[in-house]
Amino acid sequence: MASNVDPTVRRRRLGQELRRLRELKGMTAEEVAERLLVSQSKISRLENGRRSISQRDVRDLCGVYEVEDHRIVDSLMQMAKDSRQQGWWHSFGDIPYSVYIGLETDAASLRVYDPQVVPGLLQTRPYAEALIAGALPETAPGDIDKRVQVRLRRQERISAPDNPLRLWTVLDEAALRRVVGNRSLMREQLEHLVEQSQLPHVTVQVIPFDMGAHPGLNGQYAILEFPDAADSSVVYIEGVTSDLYLEKAADVQKYSVMYEHLRAQALNVEQSRQFIADIAKEYAR
Repeated sequence: MASNVDPTVRRRRLGQELRRLRELKGMTAEEVAERLLVSQSKISRLENGRRSISQRDVRDLCGVYEVEDHRIVDSLMQMAKDSRQQGWWHSFGDIPYSVYIGLETDAASLRVYDPQVVPGLLQTRPYAEALIAGALPETAPGDIDKRVQVRLRRQERISAPDNPLRLWTVLDEAALRRVVGNRSLMREQLEHLVEQSQLPHVTVQVIPFDMGAHPGLNGQYAILEFPDAADSSVVYIEGVTSDLYLEKAADVQKYSVMYEHLRAQALNVEQSRQFIADIAKEYAR
């Protein structure tokens, strides 16, 4: 395990290995849960990387799976130990979407579709502040600031001099027309979006209103891909009280095909950049 891999990805890799061992043994998650006197949901969460896993959990599972090779057991135990390390985001306290941040931190590329707002990785501070305050009206000012700080820290993946995140964003025109904060703030945000779109590893496309119905009308989602082939791609769908992570190959493929349709129906890169710049000028009037 590389030392620069964040704990969220470590948990995913460990969970995948534990699932592989269970399947080799020919056992269901329910059978394992019964043997260990725990809930089936715990076994599922351990295998999908959504729950922190202890060395004791690994030891117990290896016992059930009758893993006799001590090198395998020791390796999994070390993975469990490493997976309990904290990522940078933990210093900000309880972050509702911390699992997603962990995945994004280690991702090699990210494809995002957003029908309503500019994606977090491309937001200016004033836009982020106004957006969070409007979307979460009962949030205390201190918590809003914390969320903004986390968002700005996430953006370091875009500006990293070595191995920056490859970002592809498709926006609906509504995200550009929705006045978050005020018109001056929106002009600044769209000018920033144009500037960021000129980076070689950032692609921004826009689907204008006159394109009509398109595959993205069902809502926002993101597809994360990782540098290690052992780490399967993940589709992330943000919710109000909980988030959805899809990792089955069929699900990822379905969303990937849908994203290709979005890219095909959107304005090309140069047209999109000009489209955004023109709307930014409208806000300056």
